[in-house]
Formats: sequence, C-alpha cells, structure tokens
Amino acid sequence: MESALEEIEFLALSANRVEVLGLLSAGGHTRNELAAETGASQATLGRILSDFRERSWIDREGSEYVATATGRLVASGFTDLREIIETEQRLRGVVEYLPTAEMTFDLKRLSDATITMPTQTRPNAPLSRLLELLETADEVWTVSHAFNEQTLTVVQERAEADEQTFRGVFSRSAIDALAADTELRDRLETLLAADDASVRVREGTVPLAVMLLDEVVYMLVRDEQGVLRASIDTDDEVVRSWARETVEDYWERAEALEDAGVSLE
Repeated sequence: MESALEEIEFLALSANRVEVLGLLSAGGHTRNELAAETGASQATLGRILSDFRERSWIDREGSEYVATATGRLVASGFTDLREIIETEQRLRGVVEYLPTAEMTFDLKRLSDATITMPTQTRPNAPLSRLLELLETADEVWTVSHAFNEQTLTVVQERAEADEQTFRGVFSRSAIDALAADTELRDRLETLLAADDASVRVREGTVPLAVMLLDEVVYMLVRDEQGVLRASIDTDDEVVRSWARETVEDYWERAEALEDAGVSLE
C-alpha cells in the first residue's frame, strides 16, 4: 500500500484526476460527460477511472461513475488543502506584517478577501481602496493606531452632512498628532460636533488598524516602521463578527477625549 504522501502526490500531479474526482463527488457522470467537462481524452479518462476504481474511490452504476464515501472524503480533504495553500499564497507577501495575535479567526476566512498592495504606479493603492469604501459607507466603526488626513477628511465631511455614523478608537499618539496640526485639529473638532460621530482614546499601543464599513471589514497592514504594506478587505461573516467584537472591546476600554486629558484648543 502506498503511503499517504504518495497518494497525495498521485492526485496532485494531475489536474484531470483532481477535477474528475471532484465531479464524481458531486454526482454521477458518464464517461462522455466527464470528457466534455474536463477536456480530457478518452484514453486519459480510462486510466484515471481505472486508477480510482483500484483505490475504491469510485463505483460504476450503469453508465455512470460516482464517488464512494472514501472517494468523497479524499475529494473534500484535497479541496480543503488546495484552498488553504491558495490562501497562504495570497497572504505570503503580507503575513509577516499581520497582527495575527489579534486576529482570532481562522485565516481561511480570508480566502476570498481583496488584497491591495502598493505598486510603483499606485503607491497609495491600499489607502485609495479605503477612501473608495468610505465614500459609500453609512456606518463606520474603527480602531486604529493612526488617523490620517485623507480618512479624517472623508469621515468629517460625510458625518457633518449626516451621511455617515462614525465611531472610532485611536491611540493617544494618533490623536496628539492631529491636535498638533491646526488644520487637522479643526477637522477633528468639526467631526466631533456632528450628531452621529464619537471618538475615544486608547492609552498604550494599538497593534492593529481595522475598520468596519457597513458589511465590509477593512484592515490596513503596516510594517514596524509604519510603512504601508497592504490592505485587506472582506465581507466574510466570521471576520465581520470578529471586527465588531474587537472594536466594541476597544471602545469599552477607551476614554473620551476630555477624560483622557486631550485638549483640542
């Protein structure tokens, strides 16, 4: 009997084998139907079906082939493994910068996430993606170690026009940086004057930048020097639940500006 790794290799080395087993796990197919679905030749299908029958992964029922219980088990496990590897490949360029200690959800939930990275022609692409989402969001909750000028401007203008509800928790350093700049301080004051806008301060470090914009979770990913490396956004329900719980937890443990001794005058 071949080892488990040899069986994995047997399946992985042929895209046709993977596809045929997946099709048969979903339901019965004739040989002609498999040929039409996969584009494989009859000779190739003959070898694949023979190999699968030797392993008891499929049975023949009349003119159709169908996966057995163990065949479905193998197909399901291989699909899971492939999705994990595909997710890992997508995250490989940013994983070292992710606040994984704070991200308590399974990273597989990011399999369909949009990952935006800076390029030579669009160095601000991740931030542009955020501004695009902010322009249409009705409700925004966030916790972050930074509050940049572009984000503040969009949030302030939309909150002032009663087009957006905003709740944010920021590090002390982020708020102090805004308070030290006359124009940005004025924008922050205008934001705070809006009926549906609130800001609190978190003492100490804030190790992540996450924003919940209606049904979308957006994360800015920076390195230890504060250089923007990427953004990740998703509407996955599990990640949304994590984001809401995270923001609520930071909100409960943060202080109002006046209680934290922050002066905007």
